[in-house]
Amino acid sequence: MSDRTITRRIRGTDTSDGAGVKLKRIIGQPGLDMLDPFLLLDEFRSDSADDYIAGFPEHPHRGFETVTYMLAGNMQHQDNHGNRGDLTPGSVQWMTAGRGILHSEMPQQENGLMWGFQLWVNLPAKDKMTAPRYQDIAPQRIPVVHPADGVEVKVIAGELAGATGPVEGIATTPVYLDVSLQPGAQFALKLPVGHHGFAYVFEGESALVGGERLQRSELGVLSDGEQLQLAGGDKPSRLLVVAGKPLNEPVARYGPFVMNTQAQIHEAIADFRAGRF
Repeated sequence: MSDRTITRRIRGTDTSDGAGVKLKRIIGQPGLDMLDPFLLLDEFRSDSADDYIAGFPEHPHRGFETVTYMLAGNMQHQDNHGNRGDLTPGSVQWMTAGRGILHSEMPQQENGLMWGFQLWVNLPAKDKMTAPRYQDIAPQRIPVVHPADGVEVKVIAGELAGATGPVEGIATTPVYLDVSLQPGAQFALKLPVGHHGFAYVFEGESALVGGERLQRSELGVLSDGEQLQLAGGDKPSRLLVVAGKPLNEPVARYGPFVMNTQAQIHEAIADFRAGRF
């Protein structure tokens, strides 16, 4: 079987979003503008309330999907389509903005660690104006498998070791895995051929990805191939492995709107201002 390797390495840049939430932007920055179909990857992590307390007040989206994965802390999602969900440690929210949605994500704590990720996944042209959809996934719905000694994987999307992630009906047929590796553990992870993918180490000092050492807070863009060789470092480590089918379509972006043409962006702005979301 052909092995995937690391073709690029990227570290996040410090920035803020929402009402001043401090975060690291890993995809969606000058060093890696996008990795089709992935438009953005942010990691937010702080135990200082000043860094997150203002949250993400109501704002619009059109033309793509937002994926929030919480590791620590509590936030609440609300939108103008009547959806409401509590983001607790280990939970996932996969929101398909489609033709337009207004939503907020606000902290439900005044102190303590707030830690998680937000990923933006593009929608194909045929689905950009689809009806908005919201998948609120509690931690207990995410299967945990042990495909090799010293390896534990939370299967958020995709299939592994007989388990299927609870996220369903996504056009890019994504794989979204939270992989924990004990020192010396080894595992060959099969990934769909043709999917663009990345690995991001977020706990521990490092992990071996595709035969190379990937440091904490470092993202490795993966080559194509049938499988990815993973191995633990000297200490326990944890990483995201994410892959999705590329759309190979034009991308026009303006803030919270992602379409295929500038004319569609202008239309999205006009619809938002006219209250048609």
